[in-house]
Amino acid sequence: MMGIRQTAAVALLALASTSAFAQAAVGREAAAEADPIVRQILADISAQRIERRIRALVAFETRHTQSETESDKRGIGAARRWIERELRECARVAGGTLKVEMQSHMEPAGRRLSHATELVNVVATLTGASAAAGRERILVVSGHYDSRNSDVNDANGAAPGANDDASGTAVSMELACVMAKHRFDATLIFMAVPGEEQGLLGAAQFARQARRQNLNIEAMITNDIVGSPRGDFGQYDPKRLRLFADGADPLLRALVASQANASPSEEDQRIFAAIREQLQPIALAGGGEDLPTHQLGRHLKAAGERYLPGFTVQMIQKRDRYLRGGDHLPFLERGYSAVRFTEPFENFRHQHQNLRTESGVRYGDLPEFVDFGYVADVARINAAGLATLALAPPPPRGVRLDATELTNDSTLQWEPSPGAAGYRVVWRSTDWATWQYSRDVGADVQRLKLEGVSKDNVVFGVMALSAGGHPSLAVYPLPLLRR
Repeated sequence: MMGIRQTAAVALLALASTSAFAQAAVGREAAAEADPIVRQILADISAQRIERRIRALVAFETRHTQSETESDKRGIGAARRWIERELRECARVAGGTLKVEMQSHMEPAGRRLSHATELVNVVATLTGASAAAGRERILVVSGHYDSRNSDVNDANGAAPGANDDASGTAVSMELACVMAKHRFDATLIFMAVPGEEQGLLGAAQFARQARRQNLNIEAMITNDIVGSPRGDFGQYDPKRLRLFADGADPLLRALVASQANASPSEEDQRIFAAIREQLQPIALAGGGEDLPTHQLGRHLKAAGERYLPGFTVQMIQKRDRYLRGGDHLPFLERGYSAVRFTEPFENFRHQHQNLRTESGVRYGDLPEFVDFGYVADVARINAAGLATLALAPPPPRGVRLDATELTNDSTLQWEPSPGAAGYRVVWRSTDWATWQYSRDVGADVQRLKLEGVSKDNVVFGVMALSAGGHPSLAVYPLPLLRR
């Protein structure tokens, strides 16, 4: 049995070891913070341009999914053509690197559509180096440009939609215009989609096509209601943004559906196969809180808070707000990593409301209730996460935690990641949401033993590192049962 002095010495040694890991991580983050590309992108984001675009979208009076399409001044048709022109001008300024498309499809009549309606996704693509390498990594960011008032089926009444969701659309557009001036390893897709208020229709169409083509969408972000840091009870926090990130709920839904559906469609079969291949093994190995969507949330929080000191990205382990949803859900439900950014509070006087004044209170989703500087900071949070991920190599494959023998040490191994300059093993206590400790190794190392770190007490992940120190998404290790 150890004496008191021996026990204290061991404790001090463990504390010193942990502190070394933590200090090393802080040093690496400080180095990554100085990345000139990421810094320039954040500096170029303009609150003035964002304000101009939000006001321009509001000026179309309504952008209801079934509003008129022939007018050049009113309705969703005029709005989408204006978005296309703005993005094409950004593509011209950037030297033609941004490919802008209008992707159209017919949506049949339904509960929130009185008749079959043409929906048009406005999509701007910045092709990355990984496309040429054969396994294209794709990062998607979106906002929805349709709007509504109190009656979701009112296609004619005023529906300015300044916050919901001209704010998110303006974020996606600003990111496209600023990031088009740079080159990345991953391909970046910036979207403005319609039909969100009628059931996530535009996003669902894109996600369906992506799964049919088996596109490698590594991350999807939707920005929806990101226009104000003020709540309906006077709350005010201009340095906080909510991030809804949970991959377990759609996994469970899909697994239940796969069991209940005796004759699944071809599309459902693709979805179930993707989920079984990508997510189910992780969940069965105890990684229910470490699915790829959770790892995306951790990455966005870490990058955003590092590049915007004092800003808090509040990671919420829910698919969305209670019984509500956004355009990331069609991606989640098809096995992709997808999250939602939303302002810290929602003021329901300025959301889904007819324009009016009652008892001295102004109702309606108008620009006067949007904080354009806050929206610019939301864009910067997005940019920090997207740019650092797009500059990173792909996540390592074949990550395993050695369970071939009983030991209080932990040994991890992985397969090489193309273009990786090194690897980072990260770990945290089971009651901690984000990574606490890390150990870096060189590109020639694919197996690491952590002495005195028990696999029983912590959760591990492995990241690939770029030459500039940018980490990929973490990968949860599956058990290695025999060598």
